[in-house]
Amino acid sequence: MLEKDNIPRHVAIIMDGNGRWAKERGLPRTAGHREGIKRVKEIMKEASELGIKVLTFFTFSTENWNRPKKEIDMLMHSLNDFLDKHIDELDKNNIRFKVIGQDRPLPERILAKIKKAQDQTKDNTGLVMVLALNYGARQEIVDAAKKFTSSVLREELNLEDLDTELFSSYLYTAGLPEPDLLIRTSGEMRISNFLLWQLSYTELYFLKKYWPDFRRNDFQEAIKVYQKRERRFGAR
Repeated sequence: MLEKDNIPRHVAIIMDGNGRWAKERGLPRTAGHREGIKRVKEIMKEASELGIKVLTFFTFSTENWNRPKKEIDMLMHSLNDFLDKHIDELDKNNIRFKVIGQDRPLPERILAKIKKAQDQTKDNTGLVMVLALNYGARQEIVDAAKKFTSSVLREELNLEDLDTELFSSYLYTAGLPEPDLLIRTSGEMRISNFLLWQLSYTELYFLKKYWPDFRRNDFQEAIKVYQKRERRFGAR
């Protein structure tokens, strides 16, 4: 049984292994991504029921543009389909939808639907579902540095004002708690340019299952492991 008073506020997930899952079954990579989208819906529902406040999925990195065009087109189509079919359901379930990452070169139609979805759900008070889309953590830190520098040049702030709390307010994740738990599927044990600033004191959990095989019981097991750990935040 999970300890209800020790549920992580923010869980971040690197959904890895869709392509390998498909390859081992003699299927195209796109089949793995389609199955992976089903897991997103399942884990989002479970997180909401557990009382988790924020759930962040690493959906598409800035490096993913180097993948085959057919695969990118399928991913963009799936995102477009999700925005068309599921935002009303999220809104009905009091879930707030948020996207972090750079706008360009995402298609204009996708950007318009993202804005509409975020506006529609902005006042919801339940789970915050975050998609890291066209996201790279190093670029996020560079963008934050540029924003702060612009504030100094406009004489709104002084250089001496900068500390870690202020810098965090310039990140894409401003206003969100830092992740308590990071889950990565597929057996890879890397952060892969994901939330580098925010993961400073996050508990890391790696498992060998591919993302399409990751189910609610696996999610609960990750939280059980998290609850057994002692978080010291560098204090001792």
